Amino acid sequence: MTQMPHPSQPLKIGTRGSVLALAQAHETRARLMAVHDLPAEAFEIVVIRTTGDRITDRPLKEIGGKGLFTREIEEALSAGRIDIAVHSMKDMPTLQPEGMLIDCLLPREDVRDAFVSPHVDSIQDLPQGAVVGSSSLRRRAQLAHWRPDLHLVEFRGNVQTRLRKLEEGVAVATFLAMAGLRRLDMLHVARGPIDPAEMLPAVAQGAIGVERRAGDDATATLLRAIHDVETGQRIAAERAFLARLDGSCQTPIAGLAELSGSRLTLRGEILRPDGAEAFSGSREGEIPDGPAMGADLAEELLSRAGRGFLEHL
Repeated sequence: MTQMPHPSQPLKIGTRGSVLALAQAHETRARLMAVHDLPAEAFEIVVIRTTGDRITDRPLKEIGGKGLFTREIEEALSAGRIDIAVHSMKDMPTLQPEGMLIDCLLPREDVRDAFVSPHVDSIQDLPQGAVVGSSSLRRRAQLAHWRPDLHLVEFRGNVQTRLRKLEEGVAVATFLAMAGLRRLDMLHVARGPIDPAEMLPAVAQGAIGVERRAGDDATATLLRAIHDVETGQRIAAERAFLARLDGSCQTPIAGLAELSGSRLTLRGEILRPDGAEAFSGSREGEIPDGPAMGADLAEELLSRAGRGFLEHL
């Protein structure tokens, strides 16, 4: 019988300290409380500051990429200072450290990007040469490919910081994830969502993953009850695509898997950081074949892009 968390021995949930990260940790706790009929006191949310949170004045590609938002949290998980870790899956490297597993995914939120601007309604309405800010290499490359006239600048920080920069006139527009705005109850900030046909989202955008120690069977049983199977199937295909490309914060890669009955459709895209070249494609097949489809699509795009495309990046 699985031992349930108790106020005297609460399950410790590790998370970054941003408003959005805390919202995701609280969502995880709420789902565990509901499905296992547990009080809030049976859980303790532990905030861990990561290197990515401490260094905000330089692009991620200059200081190490995606692992900057997970390393310290995973170290705490490995050491037993926390029992589970809650992550935005789009921030996660494709390989977990030895002894760590992510086999619990919450139901996926809106995958789309949001266009955000105090004065402009859409990307199409941006004036010639307008300054647009984004910390995402993927978004900047896609925008440069679509609107090479725009001036793109680095724009790091949490949602509130980026909105303040817009108010201060650092840029006329930026992009945020619709999923994050929904979780923060801030949909009013968005001028509107961007159709994935125009801007394919990041791999695993909108998905929350819960990481645990391998061999911790009691925690595995607790988490299994809140795992969303369809989200897991979609993310498996997308991350297989990313893994074959060895994607990181230094590589503009987009990917989205969608389900229809027993069928899975996967779309993927790779770009040069300056947007000068973009290669996209798709696969459709049975859901269990999703990971193989992801790897196969990656191989096709690499072949079309030419030898050395990613090495050049």
